[in-house]
Amino acid sequence: MSYLIDTNVVLRLQDKDDPHHEQCTSAMELIRNSGESLFICAQVLAEFWVVSTRPREANGWGLAFDDAVIEIGKVRATFRCLAEPPDMADRWQQVVIDNKTMGKPAYDARLVAMMVAHGVKRIVTLNVGDFARYSGITAATPQEILNR
Repeated sequence: MSYLIDTNVVLRLQDKDDPHHEQCTSAMELIRNSGESLFICAQVLAEFWVVSTRPREANGWGLAFDDAVIEIGKVRATFRCLAEPPDMADRWQQVVIDNKTMGKPAYDARLVAMMVAHGVKRIVTLNVGDFARYSGITAATPQEILNR
């Protein structure tokens, strides 16, 4: 089995001061040690970049460009990145139609479409409720991973 790692978890892995850092780190280690695969995708990288480079007063990290390049390099070195299939737009559109997805949840629908395209059935996220509407995938928090 394999897991897609949501941006909110990737951010906590890189931020040692975040209260969820240890929990996220331990969950990733547990999954890796069990021989399972951990993936990210281009959308996760883009979202990570936005938070990394957004000013602190706007709920970002406020990193300088060169520092953000280093941080995203660490993420790329840690996780394999799923390739975007050529029919991604069609897949995403079908997911939003099938699930009547509107507004900001359409971003999560894109992650679901990527998961379906690659046969990834599980996602690690701090917001499991965001994925409850989608059948065929299972969302788990890092704490839930650790409690298994």
